[in-house]
Amino acid sequence: MSNIIIGTAGHIDHGKTTLIKALTGIETDRLKEEKNRGITIELGFAYFDLPKGKKAGIVDVPGHERFIKNMLAGVSGIDLVLLVIAADEGIMPQTQEHLDILSILDVKKGIVVLTKRDLVDDEWLSLIKEEIHEKVSGTFLENAPIVPVSALEGSGIDELKAYITELTDDVEEKDITEPLRLPIDRVFTMSGFGTVITGTLIEGTIIEKQALMLYPKGLEAKVRNIQVHGKAVKKAYAGQRVAINLTGVKKDDIDRGDILAEENSMKNSMIVDIKLNLLKSSKRKIEHWNRLRFYHGTKEILCRVALLDKDEVNPGESCYAQLRLEEETACKYGDRFVIRYYSPLETIGGGIILDPNAVKHKRANDDVINDLMAKSEGNKEVIIENVLRKTSSNLPNIKSITVQTGLPEKLVEETVDSFLKDEIAVRFSNGVLLHRDFLEESQEALTSFLASFHKKNPLKPGVSKEEIKSRFFKNTKGKLFDEILEHYSKNNVVQALNDLVSLKGFEVKLSKEQGILRDKILKIYKENEFKPPVFKDIINHLNIKVKDKELRDVIDVIAASGSLIKVSEDVLLHIDSYNKAKKLLIDFLNENKSISLAEFRDILNTSRKYVVPILEHFDSIKLTKRIEDKRVLA
Repeated sequence: MSNIIIGTAGHIDHGKTTLIKALTGIETDRLKEEKNRGITIELGFAYFDLPKGKKAGIVDVPGHERFIKNMLAGVSGIDLVLLVIAADEGIMPQTQEHLDILSILDVKKGIVVLTKRDLVDDEWLSLIKEEIHEKVSGTFLENAPIVPVSALEGSGIDELKAYITELTDDVEEKDITEPLRLPIDRVFTMSGFGTVITGTLIEGTIIEKQALMLYPKGLEAKVRNIQVHGKAVKKAYAGQRVAINLTGVKKDDIDRGDILAEENSMKNSMIVDIKLNLLKSSKRKIEHWNRLRFYHGTKEILCRVALLDKDEVNPGESCYAQLRLEEETACKYGDRFVIRYYSPLETIGGGIILDPNAVKHKRANDDVINDLMAKSEGNKEVIIENVLRKTSSNLPNIKSITVQTGLPEKLVEETVDSFLKDEIAVRFSNGVLLHRDFLEESQEALTSFLASFHKKNPLKPGVSKEEIKSRFFKNTKGKLFDEILEHYSKNNVVQALNDLVSLKGFEVKLSKEQGILRDKILKIYKENEFKPPVFKDIINHLNIKVKDKELRDVIDVIAASGSLIKVSEDVLLHIDSYNKAKKLLIDFLNENKSISLAEFRDILNTSRKYVVPILEHFDSIKLTKRIEDKRVLA
């Protein structure tokens, strides 16, 4: 790996800052108070070159217990840690807490650096090494090299650099192809430039002039300049410490803990599902609804914990839980986090995020626990399928599933392709993906509704598409709803005729009397051609007794068959009259290019009352187009 981030850890006054200066020649304490008091308060940064063209950035973190919050912000995204222990004092309380934090965050590689070697003799050094071996047993540092150094004399520094070089060969490459993500650990204003942020680029590639977004605030910003290790660059890659000059935002708009990322690559949330592990060394247990402090990336958020499979968690135990955050954040599946007790401030555990955009769960729900168990085992197919199933009503696509799961987009695409082949999902227009369970559940609800409707309304040929859409598929837009209906039609479930939907095979069956009524109605409309009766006048034309509801139902049956055409809410035309009007209009326009309302009224030998809705109907079906007071062929 060509770009390495090294973090320091260890007790206050054990020589972390001095060690970094010996390695890099850079003084990381920049605050006046730090220089006056001789302790690190804020994060410091340095860099140096390694063999084989590798570049190493170093994050210097505070060792004092009061500044653990700053330390946690600093170790976000590190590849390798230097656990610094003073040879004359050995392991101290903050040494242990820092080691616990690094273990929780799943840091995999490190070196134990014994500083102040010049202050102790060989016998004392051997005793300290034994103590360290005992303390790091069972941790990721169990087999780590222990390197004694004297920053003042310069002894051991070359050996330390050699070990750093060796270990970095095995550091896992970060993904530079995924959407970029940069947790911000520092923000300031630079004269002549404006707003500058710094942080460790943990995913992706950042490019000069790129338009980005600050989460969770949703602010848009643009990259003006990029610096890596003090040098201007056009691009920066995951695994590098970067300084970004942003335009479009002010210093006061940004806080440590905000995340710079691509627009729509993440989703804000106030609920996250987690697997929670309590440290064996914790002095406290966790109970349902305890108030805790959540540390993720460079951010600290107060939260409540909802235990899902236990009533309490004791030291050394694990559980599935939800964190109900007191402010929004944005995270991804698989992210690590640290938990500290609300008061007194103590590091008690941490874990892994299983669902970055969770909804509230009921406790002791087997389905929820099984889902979280699959996620904790890293079953990516289960994770993606569960998100697809859960979000189908919101019409997900590859992008939204990627954001929801926090998984790489390429992996989501490959998995979805397998779902399509196995008929677990169906793809519709605009890349919309629907899980088969959602389609089956919607089908069951739709067929049940239609069956009930047909039973209550045997003379109605179906339900309007608009009503079906609003009841069952209200989020659909454009042609997607028609595609879903077509899907059900191919499965022999429903049929859509004109604007009505019914169960497949359903037919209105008229009684003998209703058949006679139908024929009379058709005759009335045919005879009255372009002056058809409105509903309230039909009974007068019929000269027979009939209830309003039955009359409406029979008219609906005729309209559904296509023998009557509804051109407006009140005006219907016999199909022959409709086709005649259409032909007369087209013939006139082919010869004269345009037609006025009065001209068409005279052609049909009717009144304005009828010609207005007829022309508006032809406009609506895109046969004609109105230009001022005339119509032309569309």
